[in-house]
Amino acid sequence: MAMKANPIRIVGCGPGSLEYVTPLAYKIAHEADVLVGAQRLLDLFPQTAAHYVPVSSPIEGLLDQLEKISPAKRIVILVTGDPGLLSLARLVIARFGRDACRVVAGVSSLQVAFAALGLDWHDAVVVDAHGDLPQLDDDAVVNAGKIAVYAGKKESFAWMASLARLLGSGYRVFLCADLTLPGETVREITVDNLLEEGHPSLSVVIFVKKELME
Repeated sequence: MAMKANPIRIVGCGPGSLEYVTPLAYKIAHEADVLVGAQRLLDLFPQTAAHYVPVSSPIEGLLDQLEKISPAKRIVILVTGDPGLLSLARLVIARFGRDACRVVAGVSSLQVAFAALGLDWHDAVVVDAHGDLPQLDDDAVVNAGKIAVYAGKKESFAWMASLARLLGSGYRVFLCADLTLPGETVREITVDNLLEEGHPSLSVVIFVKKELME
C-alpha cells in the first residue's frame, strides 16, 4: 500500500450503546472520509459525510478494498469494544503496518461485565469462544480465580457447559448479555442454563471462584 497522508484510525466504539462511545471516538468518526465497520457500529454515526463501508466476510476482501482507497482519504475503522481485545485491529495492523495505523482505545464488554459484578479483572483469564471453539489445556483454566468467555453461538455455550463441569462446584457463573443495550442482562446461571436455547450472540460469561464473591 502506498504511504498514506493520513494514518488509518482504528477506533474502539464500546460495547454497543452510544453512551459508551468516547467523545474522541465520536469526533474522529465524524472527520472520516471513509467509515468502515459492522452495520450496527455505522448506525451509531448516521449524520457523517463519510462514505460507509460495511464489514463483511471474508475480511481479506475488505482489506483489499481499503488498499485501493486514495492515500489522501481519511479512513476510520470502527471496532466493537476496545481495539486491543479480540479485535479486527490485529488484522488491519498486520496488513498495513503499525506505523500506518493509529489506535484509539474504547470500553470493552469485558470491562462492563466485571464492573457490573463489582469485580476487578486484571487477573482474569480471557477466552474467545465467539468464533472457533477454544482449544485449551485444563491447566490453563482449572485454578484461575476468574475466567471470562466471549460467547456467541450455541456451540460456544455447550463448550462453556463442559468448562463449568470441569471447574466444579467451587465457581459461580454469570451471563452478561447485550451489555449497555436496552435488553441488557446480568444474572447468575447454572450449567443447565448454559445449554438452553436462545442466548444473545453478544454475551460474555464470567466464571468466578466463590470465595472471591464473599
